[in-house]
Amino acid sequence: MVEATTLQRPASSTAGPALLTVRDLQAWYGESHILHGMNFDVREGEVVTLLGRNGAGKTTTLKSVMGIVGKRSGTITFGGADISRASSDKIARGGIAFCPEERGIFASLDVRENLMLPPQVRPGGLSLDQIFDLFPNLRERLKSQGTKLSGGEQQMLAIARILRTGARFLMLDEPTEGLAPVIIQQIGATIARLKNEGFTILLVEQNFRFAATVADRYYVVEHGKIIDGFANSELEANMDKLHTYLGV
Repeated sequence: MVEATTLQRPASSTAGPALLTVRDLQAWYGESHILHGMNFDVREGEVVTLLGRNGAGKTTTLKSVMGIVGKRSGTITFGGADISRASSDKIARGGIAFCPEERGIFASLDVRENLMLPPQVRPGGLSLDQIFDLFPNLRERLKSQGTKLSGGEQQMLAIARILRTGARFLMLDEPTEGLAPVIIQQIGATIARLKNEGFTILLVEQNFRFAATVADRYYVVEHGKIIDGFANSELEANMDKLHTYLGV
């Protein structure tokens, strides 16, 4: 088991220097102290997955990086800049995008309107044609209301929407939750393709079998701390520990 103050940084052949660095991250919702000293990093060009049971602090970690929790402390560095006290809009303009588990699709808007809603915060966002190349279903459903999309189509739309913004660092919260296996495969293929196109991805997942198909590295979160970490190449050797950590 890795101490909470220790960073686990196994080698990754495709990854560059650290893009996101988190040190002693603490977070609160009101009086509830949720994160108790998160320490991890994400290198440019890799997919890193936070694993853990419900309530471990994974989603709060993403929200803390994005600056949308009630209170946080510690140090968060992105692209060499300290964003620990930055507002969420400034963090977004810096190139970080967050796709929440609840997806946030506006029921009163159609697919095109949902897609065009977020502003482009940086150059380099994907065009609609590039998005439709990733998610052909969305082209066919452009005039459909948000409420009429399947769960898988809503997830595609939620991811597609942030790809327009120009962000190159994507935080995806439980993107496979409640989806059919065939859609999970499609989401996995999309994540792999985005990585190949230079995106860096921080992924929250409980389904480590899915995570194993896309992740370069894993951190295990428990009680608001990182308790272990390993590379994808070490997954098989850590399966017994993972079953214990995740209760599966």
